[in-house]
Amino acid sequence: MCCTNNRNPRVIIVTGLGNIEAEIYKDKAPLSAANFLRYVDSGKYNNLSGFYRVVRQDNQPDKKIKIEVIQGGFGQDSLIEKYQFPPIAHETTKKTGILHKDGVLSMARYGPGTASSEFFICVGDQPALDFDGERNPDKQGFAAFGRVINGMDVVRKIQQLKDKDQYLENPVKIIEIRRVRD
Repeated sequence: MCCTNNRNPRVIIVTGLGNIEAEIYKDKAPLSAANFLRYVDSGKYNNLSGFYRVVRQDNQPDKKIKIEVIQGGFGQDSLIEKYQFPPIAHETTKKTGILHKDGVLSMARYGPGTASSEFFICVGDQPALDFDGERNPDKQGFAAFGRVINGMDVVRKIQQLKDKDQYLENPVKIIEIRRVRD
């Protein structure tokens, strides 16, 4: 594990399918970690959001570079507009050293500097999401900021749920995300 630090905060993501515990790498990715923790501490993820998107090898036929993740956040544009904080500056994996390995949490984005509330968890190693990776034409990658330390079985269970064009037919509600250690 690249970044475990006894001083980093930990969170529990409580879902209807089980709990996911993650360490948030405040020391390695201060901007992205602070952004995620701001949503956690404000309670904005609680009962409003969920895991709504799953990406597997079999559901991205038009993509040359395939990835495997589950995505969570608000999921609906109306909720994003109402509950989202302003986007943050992009923290690349080249800067942080946190690579998109199995269980890594990262901010979803469109272009660099557009990440805000949406996040994903890697299922398996996903080097195409790192700086200079091939998933996005800008090759800036995504901003990784933490890692699952317990509950990858729940992540994998969510990823295997029935979807239509990567969107879960029945999103998995995030009941609560709370800090378990500051």
